[in-house]
Amino acid sequence: MDFCIMDYQNILSRRVQDIQPSGIRKFFDLLENLDGAISLGVGEPDFVTPWHIRDAGIYSLEKGFTKYTSNAGMVALRREISAYLERRFDLRYDYKSQLIVTVGGSEAIDMAMRALLDPGDEVIIPVPSFVCYPPLAEMTGARAVLVETRVEDGFKLTPELLEKHLTDKTKLIVLPYPCNPTGGIMEKEDYDALARVLRDTDVMLLSDEIYAELTYGQKHYSPANHPGLHDRTILVNGFSKSHAMTGWRMGYVAGPAPVIGQMLKLHQFGIMSAPTTSQYAAIEAMKNGDVDIERMRDEYDGRRRYLVEGLRRAGLPCEEPKGAFYVFPDIRGTGLSSDEFCERFLMERKVAVISGTAFGPGGEGFVRCCYAVSMQSLSEALNRLDRFLADIHYERRDP
Repeated sequence: MDFCIMDYQNILSRRVQDIQPSGIRKFFDLLENLDGAISLGVGEPDFVTPWHIRDAGIYSLEKGFTKYTSNAGMVALRREISAYLERRFDLRYDYKSQLIVTVGGSEAIDMAMRALLDPGDEVIIPVPSFVCYPPLAEMTGARAVLVETRVEDGFKLTPELLEKHLTDKTKLIVLPYPCNPTGGIMEKEDYDALARVLRDTDVMLLSDEIYAELTYGQKHYSPANHPGLHDRTILVNGFSKSHAMTGWRMGYVAGPAPVIGQMLKLHQFGIMSAPTTSQYAAIEAMKNGDVDIERMRDEYDGRRRYLVEGLRRAGLPCEEPKGAFYVFPDIRGTGLSSDEFCERFLMERKVAVISGTAFGPGGEGFVRCCYAVSMQSLSEALNRLDRFLADIHYERRDP
């Protein structure tokens, strides 16, 4: 019997096919084949998960705690998250109705968008920012409205930019602060200005606060801290950056009970519950991990200052990041595009950084460098940068 040839292009979802792969991945693919390369590209802590947290996970396995948990997450963990948010950020959420434990922050972002958005809705997304927001919005049938922020404004979403792009179709605004890749943050006065713009609207805010513990010189301020924005804010956070727990895939979402209730339905059908072992480890992180946060943040702070100084000394303008663990230097003076700079730096000097274009249209002319690596690696990367820039300068000299 003859069978027809499957036409997968016709079978696969058109929305999925139209989404472009992450612009970050191609640099990692090139990196795999280069011996002696230094990567300033991976946005992952170089610290191992602290032992007392790992030990809690191991102990849970030894005791045979391997069953499903409540869909929303273990009650003990939700209580600890609630206590942590109040202790660290002055935020109060009912662990029974306003919190869900998720499989990383990414699941929480996806669920929030699917719970809120219908086809034709608009989502305002400041760029440069992390790569997941536009595709996840577009998968719901909504339109991603990319708003280019400026280095002169600290890459903040200003009230002027918000007013310019706000329409009667706007349903959601993504607030990616502290920001990957720019290191920019938003402070209370910034949210005061946004609150005035949003006062008479029903627009929701999705605040991705995965780097909330990594701010330098000031305490993180969430839109959920703002009296005029609290009831419209969905707060996403997790353990990956603050507690060096990327592989444990632990996150959480907090927000208004009516929204969280709908998100829980999506979580029930799509995930069931977050990994049990990881939840036991997360309880320990919430209870006794504050000292780990301070230790890692102090180390990042030293690296941050060292890398910014080195980049400026090399001739690349660089705003001092106030959050996360990235710097976003301006490479326009080299005469290269962001993609050209990254590809040549990797192939000629074996240092991987990420093109600013991977993070949206506002990223051209910049590259992202992650300082979640050792000081030794940063020092060698800066030495190689000096030689790379010298090569470029030689090429551009008049004959």
